[in-house]
Amino acid sequence: MKLSGLTIPWLPPEPGSKLDLYARLIRFEKPIGFYLLLWPTLWALAVAAEGAPDVWILCVFVFGAFLMRSAGCAINDYADRDIDLHVARTRERPLTSGEIKPREALAVFAVLAVIAFLLVLTLNLFTIQLSVVGILLAASYPYMKRFHYLPQVHLGAAFGWAIPMAFAALTETVPKQAWLLYVAALVWAVAYDTMYSMVDREDDLKLGVKSTAILFGDLDRAMIAIFQLLFLLTLVLIGVDLQFSGVYYLALGVAALLIGYEQFLIADRAPAHCFSAFLHNHWVGAVVFGGIMGHYYSI
Repeated sequence: MKLSGLTIPWLPPEPGSKLDLYARLIRFEKPIGFYLLLWPTLWALAVAAEGAPDVWILCVFVFGAFLMRSAGCAINDYADRDIDLHVARTRERPLTSGEIKPREALAVFAVLAVIAFLLVLTLNLFTIQLSVVGILLAASYPYMKRFHYLPQVHLGAAFGWAIPMAFAALTETVPKQAWLLYVAALVWAVAYDTMYSMVDREDDLKLGVKSTAILFGDLDRAMIAIFQLLFLLTLVLIGVDLQFSGVYYLALGVAALLIGYEQFLIADRAPAHCFSAFLHNHWVGAVVFGGIMGHYYSI
């Protein structure tokens, strides 16, 4: 937006401008991916710091989640630029439509990843070392759908990696509870990203793209339910191990109801309903975080 000939960068960019195209590249207007990356990060920060994480470390991880999700979108569109052209939902993305060039998407990925890494450099050495794994997971994920039917597992591994990093940043260790949280985040991601892949299943079958939705076939809903159950059971194990209070288990009960609603949404496997169920997982993550914080501030 311009005022008296000056560009004001903190206001919405002009449609079609480079800033607008880059914002669309990183899905700035579609924050669901940021939320799904942020919630497990906040779970870990809350548990590691018993409800009161250091303010700077909290800021690093929140801003880092935004940067890495944005970088992930850029490298994903670069990797899928030929595939997205044949999928109705993605063919209008700025890279696929030709509005920006592949090298621009790579540059956006590199700049965002470097800024995220510079933030991590303010933390301890153990966290810095773990961050290298996180960058490798984020950069390699978009290519996995070409090689195997479990790219959703790879996504879960990438989205959950902030968990051991958060514990390392706050405690300089990665205890058992951190890995249990990591498992919870991973199986949760497999569940919601399978819903997401159900949206494009017909297009993916034509293009030879692999996903858990294709692997599971008619068992897709049952497999999603199994992963959702594993997610809840792992969270229960964490609560027992840490001797969480009843408010945490109440939150898990609410999360179970929300998950049940998602199963209702995907019952007919309609793409629009599957996408709605995918988006709905934001509330599951928020409720779990509320339960964790409720434990620490109700005792």
